[in-house]
Amino acid sequence: MVIKASCHCGATTFEVSQAPQTVTQCTCSFCSKRGSLWAYYTPSQFKLTSPIENVSFYRWGSKTVKHGFCATCGCGTFTETPDWSTGKPDFDNPKVSVNSRLFDDFDLDKVEVVIIDGKNLW
Repeated sequence: MVIKASCHCGATTFEVSQAPQTVTQCTCSFCSKRGSLWAYYTPSQFKLTSPIENVSFYRWGSKTVKHGFCATCGCGTFTETPDWSTGKPDFDNPKVSVNSRLFDDFDLDKVEVVIIDGKNLW
């Protein structure tokens, strides 16, 4: 089941290959200010369907994580990151976190929200 997503103005669009089982609400300073609910995918499960030029990127702290946002309207779209499931970055197992609030025609209320205490973890 392909799920399509778009930013507010429609300049940045992407799709993922399946619905998320859960989404993550992170309490770190960046995620809490952004308000995203993250769904995680492998790079092969994610496809940017608009030109890459429509996306700007922000890196902070260790510069390890590449946070994407629409260059026109500013909506947070997706993040390219190593896998952090062990607590350390696994660069051989990259992930794409997508802002599931941007999913088109998808009932996000039916997906479990998992809260990660990023405020105290990193």
